[in-house]
Amino acid sequence: PAVLIAEVDMLENKGIDCSRLRVSGNAHLILPYHQELDVVFERHLGKNKLGTTKRGIGPAYADKAFRIGLRVQDMMDPKIFREKLEVVLHEKGPLLAKVYNRLAPDMDVIADKYVTEYFPRIEPYICDAVELVHDALDAGQQVLFEGAQATFLDLDQGTYPFVTSSNPTAGGACTGAGVGPRDLQRVVGIAKAYTTRVGSGPFPAELFDEVADHFVDVGHEYGTNTGRRRRTGWLDLVMLRQAVRLNSITELALTKLDVLDQLDAVKVCVAYEADGRRHEYMPYHQSAIHRATPVYEELPGWGADISGVTSPAGLPAAAADYIAFLEEQVGVPIRLEGVGPGRAQFLDRAASAVGQPKGLFQSIGGATPSAGSSGDIRLGAGSGFGAGAPAGSSSGSTSALLGVRSSQSSSTGSTTTGASGTTAVVVAVSRSSKALTRLRISRLGSAGRGEKLRTPPS
Repeated sequence: PAVLIAEVDMLENKGIDCSRLRVSGNAHLILPYHQELDVVFERHLGKNKLGTTKRGIGPAYADKAFRIGLRVQDMMDPKIFREKLEVVLHEKGPLLAKVYNRLAPDMDVIADKYVTEYFPRIEPYICDAVELVHDALDAGQQVLFEGAQATFLDLDQGTYPFVTSSNPTAGGACTGAGVGPRDLQRVVGIAKAYTTRVGSGPFPAELFDEVADHFVDVGHEYGTNTGRRRRTGWLDLVMLRQAVRLNSITELALTKLDVLDQLDAVKVCVAYEADGRRHEYMPYHQSAIHRATPVYEELPGWGADISGVTSPAGLPAAAADYIAFLEEQVGVPIRLEGVGPGRAQFLDRAASAVGQPKGLFQSIGGATPSAGSSGDIRLGAGSGFGAGAPAGSSSGSTSALLGVRSSQSSSTGSTTTGASGTTAVVVAVSRSSKALTRLRISRLGSAGRGEKLRTPPS
């Protein structure tokens, strides 16, 4: 809760009204012993460390699975909070004191902090998130689910054990936010024009040369929470195809295309070679991934500043060819192209072609309406998707968000670009033929080269 409260204070000090923020009563709490355990667990792993943010997110999810986690709604009753906390500390206290030689947590200190200090600050925001979401969908409003991380940090489908503790893939929206799979219609994948990863874990296309330095310096590739330099490499289409499979991606948004402006040539990892086999999708076995050698195809660079381009037709021919090559390789169309960090620096190819209003996809590029505009709602949770995630956790983004816009007849969900790669996904949720919902997830990929492109729904 301390992280969430600090962010609310920061925003309000900048004149941003947070009164319409909503926090699910089912969101799990990160407590001081979770952060302490995160630190000692990572330290004891030694050279096998996972590279966690040490924010206590993993231990909080572990308690959730053990069914001993404390939730936001527990703070509403001090007696229940203390009773549950006492049960947890009966195990956590001896573990920290006798195994890790750390001070045992003080129940009174924790209870007073959470019940008397944090709860009054959070209470105005607490709600029934499932009811909020479904009321919005039933009313034909626009909904935005936003979770943290990328596809290959998914607990089940990612590069285990170098993953997060939740499911940031598209299906996580169903379990986290309480919507059924029939409500998900459109999935837009968000990918950088190159690949990045923070922390430990396999990265076959990783670079260690001046190109890597270029990606870091020009793309400002440093971890959001830790400030660590991100590992970088050429765009990895093996991971991209796999992500398209895992998330049922229908179309892509390619960001940071302008970071490639100064390069004479642009390489793309189109396959892996491992154990005498060529892999166009991620090998299922971890050993094969660690032994994989990237197979590259080289394309000419465009050597021009594209940050001022305002329509897809204005891109240099080499940049347009690069985008067409990616589409052919992954089997889904690239709908949006990012040519700079500005909110308006996104090129919407579909809108340019058919005169469709660009506003439909503005939220993907960050050009969302102001937080105070009529009908906006934001629902905070934690890393991954939805109400079951720890409140106040900041692993890749501030918290999971859910926005509802009453002024439009579509619903949209999304997840931020994850720390382990170049992708995020957007899933469309709707209850009517006119309603649309997007869900941004992470790291993309799909069909093999030459396969017919799947067209997005009209």
